[in-house]
Amino acid sequence: MARKPLAIAVTGVLAAMASTWAQAQNTDDPVQLETIKVVAPGQASLTVPSLPEVKATMRQVPGGANVIDSESYATGRASTLQDALGYSPGVFVQPRFGAEEARLSIRGSGIQRTFHMRGIKLLQDGSRLNLADGGGDFQAIEPLAARYIEVYRGGNALQFGSTTLGGAINFVTPTGYDAERFRARGEAGSFGYNRLMLSSGGVHGSLDYFASVSRYSQDGFRDWSEQENWRMFSNVGYRITPDLETRFYLTYTKTDSQLPGNLTKAQLRSDPTQANANSLMGRQKRDFDLIRVANRTVFKLGNSQQLEFSAFYSHKQLWHPIFQVLDQPSHDYGLGLRYINEMPIAGWRNRFVAGFEPTWGTVMDNRFVNVGGRAGARTAKFDQDVSSYVVYGENQFYLLPELSLIAGAQYTYTTRKQKDLFTAGALDRSKNYQRFTPKAGLIYELNPEIQFFGNVSTSFEPPSFSELTAGPVIAPVFAKAQRAITFEVGSRGRLFDMAEWDIALYRAHVRNELLALVDPVTSSPLGTVNAGKTVHQGVELGLDVELAKMFYLRQMYLFNDFKFDGDPTFGNNQLAGIPRHFYKAELTYRHPEGYYLGPNVEWSPEKYYVDHANTVYADSYALLGFKIGKRNKTGFSWFAEARNLTDRKYAATTGVIDNARGIDQAQFLPGDGRSFFAGLEYRM
Repeated sequence: MARKPLAIAVTGVLAAMASTWAQAQNTDDPVQLETIKVVAPGQASLTVPSLPEVKATMRQVPGGANVIDSESYATGRASTLQDALGYSPGVFVQPRFGAEEARLSIRGSGIQRTFHMRGIKLLQDGSRLNLADGGGDFQAIEPLAARYIEVYRGGNALQFGSTTLGGAINFVTPTGYDAERFRARGEAGSFGYNRLMLSSGGVHGSLDYFASVSRYSQDGFRDWSEQENWRMFSNVGYRITPDLETRFYLTYTKTDSQLPGNLTKAQLRSDPTQANANSLMGRQKRDFDLIRVANRTVFKLGNSQQLEFSAFYSHKQLWHPIFQVLDQPSHDYGLGLRYINEMPIAGWRNRFVAGFEPTWGTVMDNRFVNVGGRAGARTAKFDQDVSSYVVYGENQFYLLPELSLIAGAQYTYTTRKQKDLFTAGALDRSKNYQRFTPKAGLIYELNPEIQFFGNVSTSFEPPSFSELTAGPVIAPVFAKAQRAITFEVGSRGRLFDMAEWDIALYRAHVRNELLALVDPVTSSPLGTVNAGKTVHQGVELGLDVELAKMFYLRQMYLFNDFKFDGDPTFGNNQLAGIPRHFYKAELTYRHPEGYYLGPNVEWSPEKYYVDHANTVYADSYALLGFKIGKRNKTGFSWFAEARNLTDRKYAATTGVIDNARGIDQAQFLPGDGRSFFAGLEYRM
């Protein structure tokens, strides 16, 4: 039964391809091409590509990559990363407690990290959003302040200097060229949820601007899960000459989040709204203020060459009472230099990209005894420094008009330094990691609408500070960098405006996978170890179908087969934490005047394990929702939606431990119960 969704999906895609192949052989039948909006020179941004330009760029990627138009998730509640990325092929994202903090993973990246993420490079307008050591904060992202979101899975993110197994996600804010002059949006709903956003953009001669301010708060489905966020995103661009533009960005985030913690399965079944007793007693929270400034400058060197420069600086002040109180001010900054050359070589079409990206980060890691959410006696003080230098290049050569070959590589050198400022006579910790990671691929265009692709890539991921060492303080064992080689094949295309698909099949052979050990009682970290051999393989499928010009079926399916490979302790067990099968679908009736309505479903059809020993598991579940509304380009738009209509008790995601020994552990994070939301928006 478990293989049926995959078989049906793949069969449907292959049938669509076969039909299109047959159609392509009939030269009497016209081919419907995508409508492309042409903008006059000087009427679009140089520093931020338009949505049609980004979609065209995606067709030059020899693997899993897609772009998400923010309009696609503005039809309902747009709060969490799941709201924004939930239908993106290959992306598994689940809120931890109906909030912005989430488990975000691509191809099993950072599989043991249910918090802060690791293994994916998050970008804001092309500049790094992660901390320098690889961790990330989702509260710094505002889905409503994005014009579109770029997703590059695995080695397909090389052009952004990403080295990780998961790839990169780039959140791109509007500019004055594509933003509304005025936009106001309000959302409200169950569990005390409310959200308000105001934004404006415009162009005045050679200058354009965009600014947005948003406030979000909720009481939460669970006890001790209140949240409140204030966020501001803004940018100002100036066209110095027709071929030179610079843009400055300013971002501010203030976020306060209560952390209700994990429950046992028995607690989830009896009362999923309760908080973990230790979390409640410790008044566990994650609060921080973030200010970030950045610049992006683009200089076009004729019609075929382009030079891009970027820089950023961010400061975060974190207050984080958990098993200890963490008080961590941090500073991150970096530069980026990128060169693009699309000049033909001896008459052959060619595209070359090269870049250099140095980044630095410092954290003053202060730790105290947690006394009811307040700082007690100091337990540690570390001065942490990270530096990273990445050089990368990629060339795409068109051997035939329909066949291109891609080769690329990057070299990474990074350093982790940790100085103990609290323990007398303690040993300072310092570790360097470096690796050369090549990539090769190809793209074959069957016709202007359909592509097939394949690639082989390598990845390299040093540990973050929290994963750097295990063992005694006086004799720490440094974690090795995780590395992998990934093989990928797939296709993307469109069939006569009726069906559109994006499918990728991949297999990654991972070495030294970073797996964290966690105390099952207190949820305290016990250190990180390197696994021997593991395998990550699966299917990433997005399939959208238009029926009778009135009904639109949007689907996303993931097959995640992540397992140990002959491990001395766990054999060939499944890696814990992510379901093997995951499916989302939405069937919408669309009226020509902008009205829409229809049901949606989220389905995890099999149990999946919480521990690597495969003794405790999360149950399967299916959620049913419904959405209705009207969307207009200008004037008023509105929506109303219901989620989890059957009020199913389920685990949205879980923690990950090594061996639960068959005993029910506090590792389950309940999903929200039945809920209702509505929103009103005005644009001009």
